[in-house]
Amino acid sequence: MTENLNRRTALRWIAAGLPLAAGVAGNSSLAAADNVLRTNWLTSTRKGLDWVARTQTRMGHWASQAYPTAMAALAGTALISSGSTTTQGPYAKNIRRVTDFIYSKRRDNGLIGDPLTDNRYTYGHGFSMLFLSQVLGEEEDEDRREELINTLTKAVEFTVAAQTTSGGWGYVSAKDGNDFDEGSTTITQVQGLRGCRNAGIVVPSEVVERAKQYIYGCQNPDGGISYSSKNRGTSRPAITAASICCLQNAGEYGGDVVDKMIAYCKDNLHQIQTQQQAFSHWHYTYLYYAQVVYREGFRDREFWETFRDRLYSEIVRKQRNDGAWDDSTVGPIYVTSCNLIMMQLDYGFLPIYQR
Repeated sequence: MTENLNRRTALRWIAAGLPLAAGVAGNSSLAAADNVLRTNWLTSTRKGLDWVARTQTRMGHWASQAYPTAMAALAGTALISSGSTTTQGPYAKNIRRVTDFIYSKRRDNGLIGDPLTDNRYTYGHGFSMLFLSQVLGEEEDEDRREELINTLTKAVEFTVAAQTTSGGWGYVSAKDGNDFDEGSTTITQVQGLRGCRNAGIVVPSEVVERAKQYIYGCQNPDGGISYSSKNRGTSRPAITAASICCLQNAGEYGGDVVDKMIAYCKDNLHQIQTQQQAFSHWHYTYLYYAQVVYREGFRDREFWETFRDRLYSEIVRKQRNDGAWDDSTVGPIYVTSCNLIMMQLDYGFLPIYQR
């Protein structure tokens, strides 16, 4: 796949129904075979994106009983990863609808979500910060930009206030959840904060530093990360992969802690686990581990490409005829969104997934 495709060029290809691999030249039999493989991935990606767009409700969300705010933000991130924005590309209308739906979930205290119906609202809040921060980077309308800035500023303030005394986050804010913290929600908050900071929103550095210290404190001797600072136990591959992303989003790409975590993930994840080995969190696990390997690929391109080939082939193999994936109790919009985000990392459109 081409390196960091030009967004406007990509949008022209997508609008014309052409695979992005049409822009990749190759004059050897190996290159030809490679193009066939890439075209298969891109065809699969386009089918998935079309399914996401087709199944969106007029209100901007998806028919999911679980975590509607989080699912909408994830699906929106998958769509904007394709190169479309709120004003350009085949999925512009869908991205605008997602934005409007997330706006409808804003609370006066800065929370994006519904604490009355969602007992794990920090997931939706973190994913919404991430999505809206990427939208802000491409928003051209001044009024909409101002509204996005105000929304994200208040969202950051909520996340700061929701941090636990240990430096992590739980399923709800610290005061609502008796100061409980756990790894997966901590990652969503830090990645959301990084997206906001990249977009120009002020994020207190001490909040990020406390989150880093939280991860350090959850590391086991084998290099992996335990579930929570208050519920230590064996290392968990999914939480470890996500924690590496957390530290990378905090600006830490190396050092003893990160190197041990990466080594642990290489041993436990790099050969592509089965669903059972991933503790039924396969898509969550590889959503984050793929980002880790992609960033490491800036130093060792072959490291990323060999892993990517295995990962994408596994994803394409499980796609349904209608373009969706569904290997999770959470539902097809979750699985499809995770897969599409992974399969579009090479496009390089979203700053949050770059080093």
